[in-house]
Amino acid sequence: MFNHKHIWNISYPIFLSLLAQNIINVTDTAFLGRIGEVELGASALGGLVYICAFTLAFGFSTGSQIVIARRNGEQEYGRIGAVMIQGIFFLISMAIIIFILVRLLAAPMMSMLVSSSAILDATVEFLNLRVFGLFFSFLNVMFRAFFVGVTRTRVLTINALLMAITNIILDYILIFGHAGFPAMGIKGAAIASVCAEAVSILFFVLYMCLTVDLKKYGLNRIYAPDLRLLKRILGTSIFTMLQQFISMSTFFFFFIAMEHIGQRELAVANIIRSIYVVMFIPVNSLSTAVNSLVSNAIGAGRTDQVTGIIKKVALLSLFIMAGCAVVFCLIPEAILSIYTNSQSLIADSIPSIYTISGAMLICAAGSVVFNGVSGTGNTLAALKFEVVTLVFYCTFIYIVGIRLKLPVHVCFTSEIIYFGLLLVMSAVYIKKGRWKNKKI
Repeated sequence: MFNHKHIWNISYPIFLSLLAQNIINVTDTAFLGRIGEVELGASALGGLVYICAFTLAFGFSTGSQIVIARRNGEQEYGRIGAVMIQGIFFLISMAIIIFILVRLLAAPMMSMLVSSSAILDATVEFLNLRVFGLFFSFLNVMFRAFFVGVTRTRVLTINALLMAITNIILDYILIFGHAGFPAMGIKGAAIASVCAEAVSILFFVLYMCLTVDLKKYGLNRIYAPDLRLLKRILGTSIFTMLQQFISMSTFFFFFIAMEHIGQRELAVANIIRSIYVVMFIPVNSLSTAVNSLVSNAIGAGRTDQVTGIIKKVALLSLFIMAGCAVVFCLIPEAILSIYTNSQSLIADSIPSIYTISGAMLICAAGSVVFNGVSGTGNTLAALKFEVVTLVFYCTFIYIVGIRLKLPVHVCFTSEIIYFGLLLVMSAVYIKKGRWKNKKI
């Protein structure tokens, strides 16, 4: 049985890497929050369009990670490299397609959804540059899948720190105009993020060549495209890709609802989203770890340990999040002042801090148990749970946001509905044990 120390040794490098990666989001929001509410809102909408595209790659990498972890548990190390290389082939092709679609369709699509012309123009301006990052971020997730799948997660920390440092420096230079560069505003934020992702890929390639036993993992060979293997990977990944994309698309729907309520509400929602993402980091790291731990345990023939692993990780997640929620509720003004110096904006954002703090307690358990379902290899079940949950989520947002135009903090109670339903359905699935004979 995996103990808490083992769980933490795998999780904390993922935690640190996610923390450093999300410094990019925090930095962009904090810097743009000092330029204006239009830029703040536009970066939220443009960023979410980018993330919706990115989640397709992330979903594929999650499925690949499950396969890699299963082969690692089976000690079939030589088969891991083929999974990674086929994934890279697939993701590069997908990045090219999505890049073209976003460049052609972003402006007309956003014009149908956004009511403010100022926010629309700034969003398109941001997206036209930010979309270049797809070529780097799509490759990034496959390296991450490899290192998490073989439980060598410490490298993720170093990589993400390089990303964060690069982004902070370039944000400061390009957004405000320093070191001889003109002040680019929201365009500078987009360029800085793309450069940070490029640095990440360069580091991963160098690190793998210098420290990884390429022969052991079958990475010292040249592979041709293998449609049979790709089909097998997609058999696990496709449902995760759809689940991730649908989930993030509905979050985009949330922000469209906020934009229709008002410019101030959209700015508040973007600040709270940034804080929410930071709060989610411990949960996300433990959820990623439980995904790999469950798949490794099943691959090693220890299916009897799966329920215990999920329970231990869920309790650890809940304990950590309870501490975080207390801190955020005690000093909301200090936290919000990181993102804006507008006292009225801070005052309008405080109620939403309390709402998401409560929601994160349910999220702490719900996300871990849900990722335990994916770790069993039954990603179709996870997709079904996601779809059912999001029907309720979108209905709630439509009623309270678009129809009733209630305050932002009331709209954020949708997160309680989302994670509460996921927790119940996932727990029932794990308890029934139908996943024990799932082959991948």
